[in-house]
Amino acid sequence: MYKRSTAKIIQVSEDLLNVRIKLPISYKNKNYANSIFGGSMFSAVDPIPMVQLINLIGTSYVVWDKSVEVFFKKPAKENLYADFNYSEKELTEIKEQVSKKNEIEIIKITKLTNKDGTQVYSVVKKTIYIADKEFFKQKRKEASKDQSI
Repeated sequence: MYKRSTAKIIQVSEDLLNVRIKLPISYKNKNYANSIFGGSMFSAVDPIPMVQLINLIGTSYVVWDKSVEVFFKKPAKENLYADFNYSEKELTEIKEQVSKKNEIEIIKITKLTNKDGTQVYSVVKKTIYIADKEFFKQKRKEASKDQSI
């Protein structure tokens, strides 16, 4: 599905902490006003923070996109770029918070910009749910019991 967003992943750091995408303007993603369709902007950004985090923190966690807000700042009539970053400190904090609370939410903000980052065309604010996998399984089991009553 990602291919249909018309975006391309152009850089991934070896440690997966940093990912960069390019959303080239083309006939495949232009809207009636000849700028990049807002849905293309969102879909170019949508999967990266969650998939990146899943691969960074390992299989002991459940990671889900919970909600999103998209803010369109100006019409995009040029190629767009976005950077997705996590730090080792952030990953440690996520794991510590989940070990204390069993489940948390974090917010990741991504900006779609021109190549040098001086013009912002869109801002995507994603809320990501993270839970201890065993806690999540138990929570789902209890929820299904409650629904069967």
